Amino acid sequence: MGCLFAMKVMDKGMLAGRKKLLRAQTEREILSLLDHPFLPTLYSHFETEKFSCLLMEFCSGGDLHILRQRQPGKHFTEPAARFYASEVLLALEYLHMMGVVYRDLKPENVLVREDGHIMLSDFDLSLRCFVNPTLVQSCSEPSCRIASYCIQPACIDPACKLPVCVEPACLQPSCFKPRFLSSKTTKVKSEKTNLVNSDSFPVLIAEPTNARSMSFVGTHEYLAPEIIRGDGHGSAVDWWTFGIFLYELLLGRTPFKGNDNRETLFNVVGQSLKFTEGSSISFAAKDLIRGLLVKDPQKRLGFKRGATEIKQHPFFESVNWALIRSTHPPEIPKPIDIPLLNQAFKSSLPSNDKGVTDSDRSSGPYLDFEFF
Repeated sequence: MGCLFAMKVMDKGMLAGRKKLLRAQTEREILSLLDHPFLPTLYSHFETEKFSCLLMEFCSGGDLHILRQRQPGKHFTEPAARFYASEVLLALEYLHMMGVVYRDLKPENVLVREDGHIMLSDFDLSLRCFVNPTLVQSCSEPSCRIASYCIQPACIDPACKLPVCVEPACLQPSCFKPRFLSSKTTKVKSEKTNLVNSDSFPVLIAEPTNARSMSFVGTHEYLAPEIIRGDGHGSAVDWWTFGIFLYELLLGRTPFKGNDNRETLFNVVGQSLKFTEGSSISFAAKDLIRGLLVKDPQKRLGFKRGATEIKQHPFFESVNWALIRSTHPPEIPKPIDIPLLNQAFKSSLPSNDKGVTDSDRSSGPYLDFEFF
C-alpha cells in the first residue's frame, strides 16, 4: 500500500492580484519551522511557472467541521471535545513558543489524521513575532498551592458574577470551593501537591505578549473584539478563538453568529456570552469558555501565562498532558481506498482529446503529480 500526501497548490498570479504573495511566503516559512505531532510537516516545496506547491501529510479523517456535522445533535460529547481541544491547545502552545500567532483557529482548519489525532492547518493568516521563553519557578506560598475543585452546582458560589470563576490560584481567588477530604485523603493529596509544586519543577512561559498587529484577519464568527475595534491585537486573539472553538464543539454553533456578517461583528463586540438553555455541558466547561471569551484581552484567560494557565483549569483536570499522544481518540477514520481516490482525482480533471502536453504539466490544471 502506498502513502498519501496532500499538496497545497497556489496560483501565483492570483496571489499577486490579491496581494497575498507575502502571506504565502509567511506560511511556507512557518511550515518549515514546525516539528510537532499536532502540526503539519512540510515534506517539500517547489515552484512551476504558474504555481507554488507545498507537499504535506494527507489527513484521511477530513476536518472537525465535517466530523461535528456527523455527530448526534451536530455537536461533540464533552469527553470528545476535551480530547480535540487539548490537542489543539498543545499545538497553539508550541506555535506561541515559536513566535507564531495562529489567528485562524476554526473546526475547518483542524484536520484529523488516520490515527484519529489532529493536525492544525493553514498558516497564511499567521503572524510571526518575537518571543522570549522563560523558565519561572513554581510559587512556593501556601496560597499558590494547586487545590482540588468540586464542579457540582452546589459547590459554586451563586454570588460570583465574574467572567472567570476559575483561575490558577496564584492569580485570583476561585469561585470553585475546595472539596472536604478525609485526613487520609488529604495527606495523599498534600504529598502529590508538594511534588507538583516543588521548586525543582519550574514552569515554562513562552507567550509572545508583546506581539502587535493592526491587520483585520480571520473568520467573522471567530474574530476577537480587539480585531473588530481596530485596537491592535496580539497572541490573546488565539485564546479568544480557542474559546469560540470549544463552544462550537460542545454546542454545535458559535456564540455570536448573527443573520449576516455585520450583525455577527456587532454581537462579538457588544453582546454578552450566553449558553443555550438546557445545554448539558458541565459548569467547568462553561467557566473555561467564559474565561477565554473575556472581551478585554488583558483580562482574558491565557493572556499572562498562555497555555500554562489554561491547562490548569478544572475542565482539563483529567488530561494527562505528557501522554496525550497515547490517548485513544474518540473516532478512528476508515482506511482510504487509494486506487478509488486516485481514480476520482483523475476523473475530476478537464477532458482533453489532444492529451496532456509538457507545457500543460507546468500550468493549468495539469500539475505533474499523483498520489504516491
